Amino acid sequence: MNGEPKLERKISLLQATAINMTDMVGIGPFVVLSVVAQTLNGPWFLYAWIAGAVLSFIDAMIWSQLGATYPLAGGSYNFLKEGFGPKWGKLMSFLFVWQTMIQAPLVIASAAIGFAHYFGFLLPLSNWESKAISGALVILIVLLLYRKIEAIGKISVFLWMGVLLTMTWIIGGGIFHGNFLHPIQHINDGLQLNGAFVAALGFASVKSVYSYLGYYNVCHLGGEIINPKKNIPRSMFISIAGIAALYLMMNISVASVLPMDHIQNSNFVVSEFVQTLSGPIAANIVTLLILWVAFASVFSATLGYSRIPYAASADGAFFKVFAKLHPTKHFPHISLLVLGSLAFVFSLMLKLEDVIKAILAMRILIQFIGQGIGLLLLVKRKGKAHFAWHMPAYPLPVYLAIAIWGYIFFSTGEKMMMGGITVIVLGVIAYLIKSRRNKEWPFTN
Repeated sequence: MNGEPKLERKISLLQATAINMTDMVGIGPFVVLSVVAQTLNGPWFLYAWIAGAVLSFIDAMIWSQLGATYPLAGGSYNFLKEGFGPKWGKLMSFLFVWQTMIQAPLVIASAAIGFAHYFGFLLPLSNWESKAISGALVILIVLLLYRKIEAIGKISVFLWMGVLLTMTWIIGGGIFHGNFLHPIQHINDGLQLNGAFVAALGFASVKSVYSYLGYYNVCHLGGEIINPKKNIPRSMFISIAGIAALYLMMNISVASVLPMDHIQNSNFVVSEFVQTLSGPIAANIVTLLILWVAFASVFSATLGYSRIPYAASADGAFFKVFAKLHPTKHFPHISLLVLGSLAFVFSLMLKLEDVIKAILAMRILIQFIGQGIGLLLLVKRKGKAHFAWHMPAYPLPVYLAIAIWGYIFFSTGEKMMMGGITVIVLGVIAYLIKSRRNKEWPFTN
């Protein structure tokens, strides 16, 4: 019916880029910097951040080709449905939404937990006080997102400015007060290209890749992007290039001032970096800015994920209640409230390191590897001319992305791999029960 509310294309390229970048630069790079340095145990820890950028660029080609061609709410839900066709596409898209109902709240919770962790630099917190802060942050985010999309686009740009200010301060500190080129000049000191280094790089890249996730957030908002055929790919590549430069320069800045053993053993390495340069007051100010960045990331991630159950439900592939849009503000409020509620619970129950591994293990097989395979099948079925954007050197980037994601999945560890596979198996069972009740494929032709 014409009177029913619908999503509106109101997000510009600037706003889409701001949403992506604020999602990418959450608390991740500040809390995993020390862990990455500890895992690689040498000046070559910078390679883990380079590896994360390379994988993001390659994978963004898959997202760009699919996102520009299918600019709809839900992103991967549509890509998997189209890629695997009218039969298997139903299963794959269902599995993606099934996983999203778990991993999306995990992503939101990880940023909230990281926020509470870094708040501890300003004021030491007990375990329960930390959980109270992370839970309150999730509630505040849901309240802020309960409004029209054009207002959210403006809020995203405002939060993005805080992200850029924070990173500029940190990088400037290293450039003007430290020996900025020292970490680059000594990046290969003691490096041996052997199996041990490759294994360590894989384990470290689990953390660095987590800090890049979000470059595709614009695809989940595909139904609300202005000129999506151009702006979806552009916003992703601009975001990745900008964030990769910021991450590398931030790590180089910190390593140019603090000794490696300090970096490896610090819980608040960036705040302590600024404290070393400018004293405790400056350290407190930069910590507040880091909390701003973490807040912005939760805001952006929650915005994108809330569109996925809505898209699947509106398509008849998920529970009908998620298809409802707010009658006046025109956004999927049921989806937002459910994901926010689950994120609130996870933020009270889980630890950050386990959440990071679980996020990757749960997403890689269906969303990232599955999406690559789906694109290969779709090109074979419909031809290259079908797509609104074409990746260079096709299909090489697809095969590279699948191989690298496979190695990252292996590097999450046996426990997390089994957890990710278990979620998929349970999703298949849930799909078969649903399909049998509704007399859908594979129980009917």
